Amino acid sequence: MRETSLIRFPAGRLALAMAIVGTVGAFATEAGLDPITTVFWRCVFGTLFLGAWCLLRGHLPDRGLSPARLGLAALGGVCMVLSWTGFFAGFAMTSIATTTIVYHIQPFFVVLIGVTVLKERITLDQIVWMIAAFVGVALASGLVLSSRPVTTTWVFGIALTLGAALLYAVATILAKGLGAQRPEITTLCQTIVGVVLLAPFADLSRSVPLASWGWLAGIGVLHTGVAYVLMYAAYPRLTTPLIGVLTFIYPLVAILIDWFFYGHPLGLVQSTGMILIAFGTLGVRLGWQLPRRRVSPA
Repeated sequence: MRETSLIRFPAGRLALAMAIVGTVGAFATEAGLDPITTVFWRCVFGTLFLGAWCLLRGHLPDRGLSPARLGLAALGGVCMVLSWTGFFAGFAMTSIATTTIVYHIQPFFVVLIGVTVLKERITLDQIVWMIAAFVGVALASGLVLSSRPVTTTWVFGIALTLGAALLYAVATILAKGLGAQRPEITTLCQTIVGVVLLAPFADLSRSVPLASWGWLAGIGVLHTGVAYVLMYAAYPRLTTPLIGVLTFIYPLVAILIDWFFYGHPLGLVQSTGMILIAFGTLGVRLGWQLPRRRVSPA
């Protein structure tokens, strides 16, 4: 298959990828395993798919893989695998919808790391949009203004989800340091790291039900393989505004699945939080400027 075959319908490909990724919470829940073991098998099946994909596409062997790049990719892999683990743990402690919404604070962690660590500049408009998004997280988390009782498990689940989002942001920044390395190769490095890192901690002695294997394979092949390949093919061929809008298919699908299949509808407060996060994300990504009062000359 030629490379040009991936150029057609980039918006449709990204929309499909976001819809696929939006089902990951259901797959993890139905697999019925603990988060560490689930992520371990995600990495196993993801490695098999991405390894075969890269070989068939001619991306391997990659002669540009220097020891420095491998080390950076491996470090990013540690962050990404731990992020996936915290994210999956959040599903069981809160809900699929809540965890997915809170996890989408990750772009703002990227900005904050850039400002505090990399000394990048930030505008007043970006600060305002970020404040709006973090207020949205507080509302969407169910920890404030909620009619339901807040349990310790729920609070811990939100904390794990925020930690997972922070680790994802770190992995994103580390990936930028890999330059022009193909993202499929980077993800393959991450899944290989995940297999090695989690093997000692995964519950491999437990007998996995036959039905669970389909869900586990789906997380590795669909959510870590097919969806990522679709995203990587689409991103270079789409404008930033369109990417920003299509990205919200992911949480929307997760919210609908959690509502219809698990009986967890979003309340008014959580919905308001989701809207604030959406506006904050689009505001930062698209560079929206807030209206300012003009000062007339004296």
